[in-house]
Amino acid sequence: MVDTDSGWDGRGGRGRRGARDTRGARAADAIPGRRVAAVSLVALAALATGCGPGTATGAPEASPPVRPTQAAAPSPTRTAPVTDDAKPRTAPPPPSPSASTAPPAPAPDPTTARPAPEPSTAPPPRVLMRTGSESDRVRELQARLRQIGHFGRNPTGYYGSVTADAVRSFQAKRSLPVTGSTDEVTWQRLLAMTRVPKAAELRPPTERPLATPDERCLKGRVLCISKNSRTLAWMIDGKVVSAMDVRFGSEYTPTREGVFEVFWKSRDHVSTLYDTPMPYALFFSGGQAVHYSADFAANGYGGASHGCVNVRDKKKVAALFDQVRTGDKVVVYW
Repeated sequence: MVDTDSGWDGRGGRGRRGARDTRGARAADAIPGRRVAAVSLVALAALATGCGPGTATGAPEASPPVRPTQAAAPSPTRTAPVTDDAKPRTAPPPPSPSASTAPPAPAPDPTTARPAPEPSTAPPPRVLMRTGSESDRVRELQARLRQIGHFGRNPTGYYGSVTADAVRSFQAKRSLPVTGSTDEVTWQRLLAMTRVPKAAELRPPTERPLATPDERCLKGRVLCISKNSRTLAWMIDGKVVSAMDVRFGSEYTPTREGVFEVFWKSRDHVSTLYDTPMPYALFFSGGQAVHYSADFAANGYGGASHGCVNVRDKKKVAALFDQVRTGDKVVVYW
């Protein structure tokens, strides 16, 4: 009979070793779990060093960590939101169709900006007379300018280039705007410096003295025209009724000399050959006539006619036109 309480029988001994074996087996059974955990740690370590983009089996998916010294690349389909620090401190620039890396233009310094000058609201002085004007006021202007040495001839009543130059000279000497036109300021300044012109100053008989009349002028009704004195005398039976300054044609278009008669009168005539006005025309030889000339009134003896006898005093030639008849004698001489 076997003693079951002794520890030395085969089962008891094996039982204790079995107990130890059982604890060893449990420990051995625990080793594979440790190995799995170790393998997982190795896989994570490999991912942390950037070895590959894959994830460990059985581990949750996660984006690979970014190295501290390397910036993450922007997503090709998404734009990172702009933070307040990245916005300009002034108003944001308007959207542009293409991305730009240039910084916004700096705002101008308000302390250095100069305000634009305000336009003057005062209206310019009103112009009373200008080139082309013709009146008794122009005649007075010329007479007053002559009193103070700015107009070197007799008044004609026509505002031409000579008068405009005289006005410019007056304006420049008085520090006025030099325009050549007579505005209210120029006119008032001239009135303050001069006196009222006398009748003889406004309408002198001629600028040049009359020549001794040709003997052919002493009988009848005659337009007695002297090339030497450059004057015309309207005479009836040897008496001078009126006189006026005249000019003649150039050496290429000379005024004919001799005895003629008025064959046609044309009050508002215009030259068909030169397309120029010939008011108060008294034709005496072909296309040559005694008539008023605005160019002569404006420019004096600086020019010449195309063969006609030019008169620069419009009122005098207008009165002459009314008095002369067709058939009256015309004498042109030296």
